[in-house]
Amino acid sequence: MTDIYFEDVVIGAEMHSGSHTVTAEDIARFCDLTHDHHPLHTDAVYAQSRGFPGVIAHGLYGVALMEGLKTEMKIYENSSIASLGWDQVRFLQAVVAGDEVRVVFRFTDKRLSRKGGRGVVTEAIQLINQRNEPVIEAQHTALVLCRAEPATH
Repeated sequence: MTDIYFEDVVIGAEMHSGSHTVTAEDIARFCDLTHDHHPLHTDAVYAQSRGFPGVIAHGLYGVALMEGLKTEMKIYENSSIASLGWDQVRFLQAVVAGDEVRVVFRFTDKRLSRKGGRGVVTEAIQLINQRNEPVIEAQHTALVLCRAEPATH
């Protein structure tokens, strides 16, 4: 489903994104982009000494990827105004190179905005790995357009 407007949102409806395989290059590029070169993200031996199988992705990389995978779905392609924020973000498991992840989210709330022609939509969202385990969960709130009223003559 593409171009979901406020009126199209059905509370309880669930959507699934396509998947993405996280690579070591993805993790390294995020290190460079954010200037966060902590050894958990750059040094496999160090990460293993902390109990991980190898370098791990930044938690915020996972959150950004959640948004990107949703964007690829084009559900708010022409109706999005702004992200209003991410709440209750929890990093449940490490994401490592080779993990194949996808997004599952459910609409949990919606309300009209005080400013006409738009509404606030809340989603419960999870990043799920190839073992069908949630690795990140959060609540996301977005401001979206209402459908335009047909012109009357």
